[in-house]
Amino acid sequence: MSFAPMPSIDVTALPADGFLLDVRESDEWQAGHAPAATHIAMSEITARHAEVPTDSRVHVICKAGGRSAQVTQFLIDQGVDAVNVDGGMLAWQACGHPMVSENGTAAGVL
Repeated sequence: MSFAPMPSIDVTALPADGFLLDVRESDEWQAGHAPAATHIAMSEITARHAEVPTDSRVHVICKAGGRSAQVTQFLIDQGVDAVNVDGGMLAWQACGHPMVSENGTAAGVL
């Protein structure tokens, strides 16, 4: 039995106007996230997946790529065009992409 590889994208190849779904927990989100990202924690995705757009590609991100890979597969199973962001927010931060925090402190990855 063979499985299709997980669709993924390098953080440097993300389209500027793409839909970015951050699936980290609330404390991670509050510490630092991409300015235009939408937050739905992995633990809430089954209940809230109707909030994810179905008319455009969804780029799923977490801290390093493990949780987002699971959510990407779940979304694909729901018929969503989803792709995992390789390296997650650690790669995002390493590339110097902008980040904002929700708690007024300097943004960073937990």
